[in-house]
Amino acid sequence: MRKLFLTSAFCLALAVSVQAQAVRPSMGTALDREVSLVERQLNDAAAAMPEAKFNFTPERMELKGADFKGVYTFAGLVKHLAAANYFLFSSAAGEQPPAKIEGIKGPAAMTSRADILALLKESFAAGHKAAQMLTAENAADMVPGPDGNQVPRIFELSFGLAHAFDEFGQMEEYLRMDGIVPPASAPKKP
Repeated sequence: MRKLFLTSAFCLALAVSVQAQAVRPSMGTALDREVSLVERQLNDAAAAMPEAKFNFTPERMELKGADFKGVYTFAGLVKHLAAANYFLFSSAAGEQPPAKIEGIKGPAAMTSRADILALLKESFAAGHKAAQMLTAENAADMVPGPDGNQVPRIFELSFGLAHAFDEFGQMEEYLRMDGIVPPASAPKKP
């Protein structure tokens, strides 16, 4: 009986060990989950701003002690975010951003809400690609950063995520300034 118990315990421990190794995410898989998280939050926040208010800027607001001169419009902020995603995530994947991006502010001629929302959604494909390519072996490989300096591949990907979360906070402020409850803060429906 003892032999049967020990054999069963060994088999169980082996099965748990194999399962634990099978579900342990890789570095790239873990970061890809972060890309998905920020992608969902940003796409929801961007879509929450109605077309009539898509060019909102706090520059026109009169708040005591506040100076918003020269800040992005909401649309400009979304275009900038999409462009930054392309620059950072493409670099992490060892690629160049698409030519249509033009610069860190995004395509100057793009003004339609639908086109800007589509650009934002498309930009996360570069993030998923970069995350899926990331391994422990290539994470420290040097790639060109947006400023021309060489940086570790993982830095471009993680900085892209940090930047996206930062801009998410700014978008939520713009929504609140315009009287819109951000989707991430809205009460959950049962």
